[in-house]
Amino acid sequence: MKLIVLGSGTAIPLNERGSPSLLLLIEGAPVLFDIGPGTLRQLTRVGISHEKIERIFLTHFHPDHTADLIHLLFVTKNPAVLRRRNPFVITGPRGLRTFIKALQDAYNNWLTLPPEIMRIEELDTEEKTKTQYGRFTVTTAPMNHTPNSLAYRVEGETGKAVVYSGDTGFCDEITDLARGADLLVLESSFPDEDACEGHLTPSMAGRIATLANVKRLLLIHFYPECLRADIASQCRRTYGGELILGEDLLHLRV
Repeated sequence: MKLIVLGSGTAIPLNERGSPSLLLLIEGAPVLFDIGPGTLRQLTRVGISHEKIERIFLTHFHPDHTADLIHLLFVTKNPAVLRRRNPFVITGPRGLRTFIKALQDAYNNWLTLPPEIMRIEELDTEEKTKTQYGRFTVTTAPMNHTPNSLAYRVEGETGKAVVYSGDTGFCDEITDLARGADLLVLESSFPDEDACEGHLTPSMAGRIATLANVKRLLLIHFYPECLRADIASQCRRTYGGELILGEDLLHLRV
């Protein structure tokens, strides 16, 4: 597998950091995790057309993680795109159908696509679930952020595992889900001295990585307050393994 960070930032606009989105290439097939504003443009910068995305996984419904769904559905509605578009699936927490229907209603059906093109899949937000998707499996667990927040563990046929927290506060569920992962991608929103409920700090993220005994830790989702701090030093208070501070368009092999 190969991971590309499309957006390492938050809802706060920054010149060098887009809103949250990860691209995971599994046996060459692009799979998208979160689709914050600007994601489709970032895809063009790594040479991937939005038309090639056949699976999108959402961690929760906040705009900085979902806003480019509007762009994706609208451009897919274009007759020329629609004629050649392969079917795709949007997967996310319970409530996803209601969320997308509300977007479609708000835009007077300009985002409404034929059912043979777009399928919606909802996952349990209370229990751990495991689903097989062809050559990879996805295990989800509810996170400490909103009532409809999930983290994802993706495992390929080789047994390699990537875990993405989405937004979360410290919780046992993310530690359990990340156990032994080859790469753990955690949010790190605020510095240790400015902790915020429902989000992680660098040392909290480090503690999760240590408890889960992961091989590598990648931190993303930095608010400006965290970027002004020494993120690595704070994380090193609780984690001694391989640490990567995420940035837009970072490529990692798993």
